[in-house]
Amino acid sequence: MRNSKQFYTGITFLITVVLLLSCKEDFLERPPKDTIVDGSFYQNDDQVLAGTALLYNKVWFDYNDKASYNLGDFRGGTAFSAYNDRGNVEFNTTANTPENGASWRAFFNVVGQSNTAIQNINKYAGAGVSANVKKYAIAEARFMRSLAYRFLVMNWGPVPIIENNLTLLSDTTIARNTVESVWKYATREMRAAANDLPEVALQTGRLNKWAAEAMLARYYLTRSGIGASAGSRNQVFLDSAKYYAKRVIDLSGASLRPTYEELFRFPYDNNSESLFSLQWFYSGPTTWGTQNSTPAYLAYSSDIANGDGWGGDKSATLWMLQQYDGFITNGKTLDQRLKATFMLPGATYPEITQSIPGGEQKLVFPFAGTDNNFTSIKKYVTGKAKDVNGEAASQRYGNDTYMIRLAEVYLIYAEAVLGNNASTVDATAVQYFNKVHMRSGLPAFEDPLTFDVIFKERILEFAMEGMAWYDLVSLHYYDPNKAYSIISNQDRALFFVEPNQFPNPSSWKVTPTSWVTTRKYTANAGNFLIPVPAAELSQAPNLAKAPVEYNFNK
Repeated sequence: MRNSKQFYTGITFLITVVLLLSCKEDFLERPPKDTIVDGSFYQNDDQVLAGTALLYNKVWFDYNDKASYNLGDFRGGTAFSAYNDRGNVEFNTTANTPENGASWRAFFNVVGQSNTAIQNINKYAGAGVSANVKKYAIAEARFMRSLAYRFLVMNWGPVPIIENNLTLLSDTTIARNTVESVWKYATREMRAAANDLPEVALQTGRLNKWAAEAMLARYYLTRSGIGASAGSRNQVFLDSAKYYAKRVIDLSGASLRPTYEELFRFPYDNNSESLFSLQWFYSGPTTWGTQNSTPAYLAYSSDIANGDGWGGDKSATLWMLQQYDGFITNGKTLDQRLKATFMLPGATYPEITQSIPGGEQKLVFPFAGTDNNFTSIKKYVTGKAKDVNGEAASQRYGNDTYMIRLAEVYLIYAEAVLGNNASTVDATAVQYFNKVHMRSGLPAFEDPLTFDVIFKERILEFAMEGMAWYDLVSLHYYDPNKAYSIISNQDRALFFVEPNQFPNPSSWKVTPTSWVTTRKYTANAGNFLIPVPAAELSQAPNLAKAPVEYNFNK
C-alpha cells in the first residue's frame, strides 16, 4: 500500500495554507494576497474575519468557472452545448471530463481551506480576538466544509471525510466513507454552523443562521430519500425539512424580489431573496480567482461582452423550452422566467449594450440560421463594462452566484408537506408554491400539488443556476426509475426558433432540426455517480476500495 502522502498526491490542495485578504470594512473590498498564515496573524477580529474571507469566493472558483453549469445544467438537461462539453450533454461524463476534475479539486479545496481556517483560529487566535468572532469564523468554515461535502456526495457518492489536513501525511488508513456517513457528517456540520451563526451577519454578504437553516431544509429533503423503501421517503427527515423551511420563511426577514428578472440584473448582489451567494468582486483586469469568470463562457458573443463571450453554442434544450407553459404549442408564454433565463430571437434587453456595425445599441438578440439556431443564455450575463458601472473585464465580472435563495425554501416546504402523498391541497404549501409560481407572471395554481408540479416549478425557477442535476440525484435516491424516465425523455438536440417578426416578436415557432438522428439519451444507474477523476485515481488507489463507515467518535 502506498503511504498517505502518495495516496493524496492528486489532492495536495488539502494541505495548502489559507489565502488571506487585506482587512477592510467591506471584507471583499480588496484583492487577496497569497500569504502563509503564522502565529502572528490572528491577533484581532479583523484579522480573523480576513482569514475566512476567501471561503466565499476563491476556493470555489474552479467549480463556479465552468463546472457549475456543466454538471448542474448540462447533465441536468436544462441547457446544452452543441459542439463542446458533449460528455456532460450526453449524460456520459467520464473520469477524464475536464469539469469532473475541476469540480472535484474545487470541493476538496473548500474542505482543505475550511479545515486550515478552523485549526489556525483555534491555535493562533490571540487575546484581542473576541469570543463571538472566533465562534463566527469557525462556524463559517464548518458551513463551507459541509456544503462542499454535499456536492461531493451527490456527484461521486462515497468520498473520504477529512477534518485535519495534516493527518494525510501520516494516516495510511484513510479511505472513502459511505454515502450515509457523508450525509450524516455534512448535516452535523451544518447544524453546528446554524447553532453558532448569528441571526444577522457580521458583514454584508457573510453567512447568518438563516443561510445554514435554509441549507438544513435542503439537506433533510434530500436525505429523506436515501435508503427509502419502495419509494417511500423518511417522514422524520421530511418533517425536519418542513421545520427548517418554515423557520427561514417566518424568521429570516428574507423576501422574494418583486420580479424575476431583477434577480439577475445588475446590481443584484446580496438582495433580499439571497440567503447565501458566492461573493465575487471586480478588482481590475489583472486579479484572478476572486472575480466571476462564468459570464465569459455564457455570453453568446463578444458583441455583448468584454473581449470574451464564448457561449455561442450554448442554449436551452428543447426539453427546457417545453416546460414553459404554452410556448411550444402557442409560440408564447406568460412565464417571465423564459426571457430572464434564455434569449429568444428578436427579444430586447435594454440593460445590455450590443456592438453593431458602425456603433452600438441596446441588445436585440439576433435571428439567424435556416434549420437550427440557439436560445442563448441570459441568466448571469450582465453585459459590457459600461453596463455594470465599469466593473467588468475579460473573464472578470463582479456579479455573485446564488447558492440558495428564498424561492427554493418555499418550494422545499411545499415538497416536504407533499412528502409521500400523491398530492396535497395543504393551504400553506399551496400558498408558498404560488408565491414562487405567480412571481413569474403565471396565474395562481389551483389544482392539488403533486411531485411533478413541484419538480417542474423547480426546473423553471432555477434553470442555469446549477440545480437540475442535483434535483435529479435527490429523486434518484428514492425513485430511480422516475429519474431515468425524466432524463431519457429530455430532447437535448438542435432545433430552430423562428420569430413571427423581427425585432420585438409576439410569438415564436420551434421546429426540431430534421437531420439530427440522436435527440435523447438513455439513463441508468451507472450514470448517476460521476467517476472519480482519472488523475486522482491514478495517484490514490484507496479511492477504488469499498467505502467504510465514518468513525464519528474519534
